[in-house]
Amino acid sequence: MRHFLKRIYYFLPVQLLLLHFRRYQMLLAFWVILLLILSGDFASNFGASSLFLAPEYLGEISYLSMFLVGCAMCVFMMMWHITTFIIHAKRIPYMGATRHAFVVYVYNNSIIPLAFLVYYSVVCIRFQWYDEHTSVTNIILLQLGFYIGFFVILLISFAYFFRVSRDFFKNTFSKLTAPVNNLSGQLPHDNFDYEIDVIPAKSFISAKFKLEHNDMLSRLQPLMMKTVLQRHHRNVVFATFIAYVLLLVMGIFIKSPLMRVPAGAGFLLLFSIIMGLVGAFKYFLKSWEAIGWIVFVLFLSTLVQYKVFDLRSIAYGLDYHKSLEQVYHYKTLRSLFTTVRYNSDRRTEEKRLNKWKARVAPDSTKPPLVVITVSGGGSRSAYWTFRALQYADSLSGGRLFNNTVMITGASGGMIGAAYWRNIHAAHERGLLLNPYLSTYQDNIGKDLLNAIVFSFASIDMISPFNKITIAGHSYTTDRGYAMEHEMTRNTDGILDKPIGYFSEREENGIIPQLIINGTIVNDGRKLMICNQPVAYLTQPEYSLNLPAPPIDAVDFCAFFPEQNAKELKLTSALRMNATFPYILPVVRLPSNPRMNIMDAGLRDNFGVQVASRYLHVLRDWLKNNTSETVFLEIRDTRENDVSGNTDQTSLGSMVADPLFVIQNKWEAFQSYGYNYVKDFAPAYVDGKLSFITLQYIPKEFKKTAALNFHLTQKEKEDLYESINHPYNQGEIKKLMKLLK
Repeated sequence: MRHFLKRIYYFLPVQLLLLHFRRYQMLLAFWVILLLILSGDFASNFGASSLFLAPEYLGEISYLSMFLVGCAMCVFMMMWHITTFIIHAKRIPYMGATRHAFVVYVYNNSIIPLAFLVYYSVVCIRFQWYDEHTSVTNIILLQLGFYIGFFVILLISFAYFFRVSRDFFKNTFSKLTAPVNNLSGQLPHDNFDYEIDVIPAKSFISAKFKLEHNDMLSRLQPLMMKTVLQRHHRNVVFATFIAYVLLLVMGIFIKSPLMRVPAGAGFLLLFSIIMGLVGAFKYFLKSWEAIGWIVFVLFLSTLVQYKVFDLRSIAYGLDYHKSLEQVYHYKTLRSLFTTVRYNSDRRTEEKRLNKWKARVAPDSTKPPLVVITVSGGGSRSAYWTFRALQYADSLSGGRLFNNTVMITGASGGMIGAAYWRNIHAAHERGLLLNPYLSTYQDNIGKDLLNAIVFSFASIDMISPFNKITIAGHSYTTDRGYAMEHEMTRNTDGILDKPIGYFSEREENGIIPQLIINGTIVNDGRKLMICNQPVAYLTQPEYSLNLPAPPIDAVDFCAFFPEQNAKELKLTSALRMNATFPYILPVVRLPSNPRMNIMDAGLRDNFGVQVASRYLHVLRDWLKNNTSETVFLEIRDTRENDVSGNTDQTSLGSMVADPLFVIQNKWEAFQSYGYNYVKDFAPAYVDGKLSFITLQYIPKEFKKTAALNFHLTQKEKEDLYESINHPYNQGEIKKLMKLLK
């Protein structure tokens, strides 16, 4: 047994595996990240695993999408082999005596790749069966597509490397007739050709898949291996260059669905490029590697500092010309949002409400008025919000839409609510026949994550210089643009409008006004994007007569009139409102200094702050002109159980929980805090205020839909059916009674 274990220990594949863990953990990080993604332990809230387990191409999970991921997976694995071969080759000089050195190395270096492929297949099959509800036949076809793509690239790679090896031996040994062990006198060598850390392998897998013993060591072989390495330096550069060009071309033609490969494939190509870069740093810089990375980071920082490229995004439709920039400072806000403007904008809103009342209640009766708030939550919230609104509106015969005067909220919920509003707006103009088609529900559930991640891999990280022209203005493209483009495509262009397109009908009370929020990360203020003037929402009423009132929000259109504020694309406004950190880039607006905008949920994830201030400011009009004010809250979390219960039962949790408590419990803090607001709100309108809450309640308590821009088929079904939960049905009945 001891002899048997010793033979295993000195088997080259085992020795290479141990070497990876012993010396080059940084290269193993790529595998670790992929494993954590597939297992759901990394970026699970963002749906990262679905990019690899259920990849989409041309909007479908298909044989072709799996084929492309298989191709990219093989490129990644071959880059792993090439990179580690260059780094480790000096430790296996005896391999220089083999005819196909690199191919033999691949055979012996495949423990990690093969184990990963087995794990990937098991997890992928389970995911497609359990989460995507794919049939057995289709699962087999999908797996077949993956492995055909994998082996196509593998055969091409081996054909190339076999040719490289053949040419090498032809050129090097054509004039040498003596056996390899007798060549030491014909090729120069010195003691520096030897590597102290030679892998002590006794056996290896040959090019013919046979187990062979390694008993061919000579002073010539290190020099031969150096010559082989020189060939493969070119190979790794060539492979990295091809991966870069592929991503670059696909990024340039990102508008073309054919060029937009699955995001998982794009990320594998990006990993291949980064791995090649890491390998180059390790091989060429050796002990200077750390200094090399520092210089590299400083170089990138310099490029950003001098605006060679900007990691932030822009809002499409706005004029970014420097001569038009407004100074973003409290003094400017104080001069813009005055008491006079506050009262003027409030009267303007009352006039709009009078027009609305005249339309819905021509007989001068007092109608019920609805204010809708929606929560953030990516595609989960968008899908649930649209489902709840379409369902409730269809039951009410359209009265919910007609009686709604304002919609506000955060992130994904606003995407679903805006889509619902725009469908009705198109129906009101005769452009759509039926606003209740199931097609619209399907559209809002389509994937956005694939486009975002693919753009991140092919444009943001590779080529930050792509330009497009919109309304005569030149803009850079990035994953923010990719999201907007995909959002437009998913909704058949219904969201592809400037915000000012709806201004007149909002003003006349024909459709509800949208107040789309964002968080100004410069100072924490709220940015409110709305066609109608909303200065009455930018500061608390008690502060109007103070010399320095706390202006806690900015009216977007009032602050950027010179930048064509109403030409801002609705998709850009919705993207700013849903800019979750790192998933989407921070948006910079044309002020001095730049306003940097992120997710509205940082300030108000449920829209309650804006809605409650709206009710407070307009309380007199509401008391005198409505029979009831309905506060309809649509949220993608349970009101009494926003966040899971945690306990500090380990050293890690004791250290990490205090550090990340705000991040992990932020939504719960906001939700519970709003209960105080709801206590006070009825007093605004003499008690004529009803709260209706529709909340996503999953069938299985611990298996809620993920917070990301991708939904599995199982998650869609769960969200869709949640409206039938007894709690939601009870709320729907109360809403129908109020709308009569």
